[in-house]
Amino acid sequence: MLNKVLLIGRLGKDPDVKDLKGKKLAKFSLATSETYKNAKGEKVTNTEWHNVSCWDGTASIVEKYFKKGSSVFVEGKIKYESYDNDKGEKVYITNIVANKVLITSAKEGDNTTSETPKEKNNSSDDLPF
Repeated sequence: MLNKVLLIGRLGKDPDVKDLKGKKLAKFSLATSETYKNAKGEKVTNTEWHNVSCWDGTASIVEKYFKKGSSVFVEGKIKYESYDNDKGEKVYITNIVANKVLITSAKEGDNTTSETPKEKNNSSDDLPF
């Protein structure tokens, strides 16, 4: 079985980074967009928002380099969670748990790049294409 997600998008706001008893957690929202022409020939853009979280070394990269508007690559897995809200209703959340991140641009027009240490040293986990 395979649970793998690859996303390229822009951060909607600065990441939220917390230290939790010796472990670092970073969370951020990532926008991905798809543009196409509809039947009338009009340009249509659909934007999807993804909740992304990562831990420890990857979270440190996110804390240091990721800012609102950064263009980033994320590799990870989908995790589904649920909880009961104040009204007793079940709320479902889809989260991407990132194990690799790459900043492709700090802000529009900036060509800064960075990668996690695991990416620098692990060539056996290359993309499948």
